[in-house]
Amino acid sequence: MSLKPLALALLFAAAPVHAADYVQAPSSTLTFATKYQGEVFSGRLPGFTTRISFEPGQLSTAKLDVIIPLAGSDTKNAERDDTLKGADFFSIAKFPQARYTATKFRSLGGNNYAADGNLTLRGVTKPVVLTFTWTGGANPVLTGKATVKRLDFGVGGGDWADTSIIPNEVAVSTKLNLVPAK
Repeated sequence: MSLKPLALALLFAAAPVHAADYVQAPSSTLTFATKYQGEVFSGRLPGFTTRISFEPGQLSTAKLDVIIPLAGSDTKNAERDDTLKGADFFSIAKFPQARYTATKFRSLGGNNYAADGNLTLRGVTKPVVLTFTWTGGANPVLTGKATVKRLDFGVGGGDWADTSIIPNEVAVSTKLNLVPAK
């Protein structure tokens, strides 16, 4: 018996296992919610794209990249949507998209995780933690949430900076229905 097949088998057995690569299915959602003068409103951010490499047992190789076009933000109120797209808020003429990237992941127990990433919005990059539940399978599902402090990114300047009118904290939620990347 030759040692060559045994050596090859040991080499492949010692090779690192990498996270599986996925993209989002069209049924995925990205939403936000906050208040205006005490009244809760929510919106969605359609057209976003997600690439994720994730395997629960291989958090060291996990990564997440989400590109979010801001022009399509929709709160079901045309006047509010126009205001959000303007210079005081998203300033889409100058900053047409936001981006969230993460390369550090932590287990929170069970199928719960945290992605320690960075959000770039209006040209400002700040850390944002995304906590999420991972439901595995051939087409896994990531259900997550984060809190974004809008004033850290200059969202809602001028008179809109008053947190008694609009709170600083904006709740962001996502449900990513994932399919294997090609």
